[in-house]
Amino acid sequence: MPAVQIENLNILSIDHMPSPEEIKARVALDDGTAATVVAGRQAFIDILERRDSRLFVIVGPCSIHDPEAGLDYARRLRALADEVADTMMLAMRVYFEKPRTAVGWKGYINDPCMNDSFRIDLGMEKARHFLREVSRLGLPIATEALDPIAPQYYGDLISWTAIGARTSESQTHREMASGLSTPVGFKNTTDGDVAAAINAILSAANPHSFLGVNSQGETAIVRTHGNRYGHIVLRGGERPNYDSVSVSCAEQALAKAGLPHNIVIDCSHGNSWKRPEMQPLVMKDVINQIRDGNRSIIGLMIESNIVAGNQSIPDDLSQLKYGCSVTDACVGWETTVEMIRSADSILRETLEKRGMPE
Repeated sequence: MPAVQIENLNILSIDHMPSPEEIKARVALDDGTAATVVAGRQAFIDILERRDSRLFVIVGPCSIHDPEAGLDYARRLRALADEVADTMMLAMRVYFEKPRTAVGWKGYINDPCMNDSFRIDLGMEKARHFLREVSRLGLPIATEALDPIAPQYYGDLISWTAIGARTSESQTHREMASGLSTPVGFKNTTDGDVAAAINAILSAANPHSFLGVNSQGETAIVRTHGNRYGHIVLRGGERPNYDSVSVSCAEQALAKAGLPHNIVIDCSHGNSWKRPEMQPLVMKDVINQIRDGNRSIIGLMIESNIVAGNQSIPDDLSQLKYGCSVTDACVGWETTVEMIRSADSILRETLEKRGMPE
């Protein structure tokens, strides 16, 4: 043994974490929930492969912090999904992990009690329980994959996965995406560059071998087939990129890489300058592009909650406003309904004319 400590110098503690197998046993997947997940994945794939002419729309809170309000939102969305099912497949945005530019609350899994206790073991189990309850409503679920181990705990409940703007360039996340069981949307980087997302799609489509964990929580070598359902998400950057010129440039970049013209538009983030009141304008522009003949846009993303705006996390959590985001500001429920219904009325006259993009 060395005379001085030479490792774990900045580690405070290493605490026990239940294995994926343990968490899944506590919050088990039933046949009905599994059917929702499978049907959701198939619907995404059918849209990507043009067997289904509808759009998919990922809509929901920027992040989940209150499961009660989250389920309230999910029930509302379930009813709206049935109403517009002929033109759109709605999936609920359920984000538990939040990448931070510097510091801040990193999400429900990391700190479920929102008091810097960082009970990740509790957060993971509660997150899985929430996902199961949403799935039992018959709603497909979309999330962002940030921690490379987390999908082992709840990936069986997810129908669509995003790789974010800060991680699309990451080799770790490209490798992880190659093994995910869902279609994966890669966002352009925060400066607006689409090349990184296109390279990520190409990388994730290939087999990879990397370090991970198995269902027992043991370190393992993970070997993947590759994921053929990667696609690009335009989320804006230094300027918005949802306009027809930006979409055309993305189409040309995809064509040059030999990739299908599958484009998702994020109505939030850089495309709305992080101003929620701009999201309806972005969506209206995109829907009009589809009406005017665009055939490459196959999906949209909306940050939406019960109450518009956002709030800081107070010391007294009883003071939190119900149904209001604690991360990025969102549009409220009434605006969400107006956005979806307006798109539905236009798409009913448009989608039957859509075919494969040129």
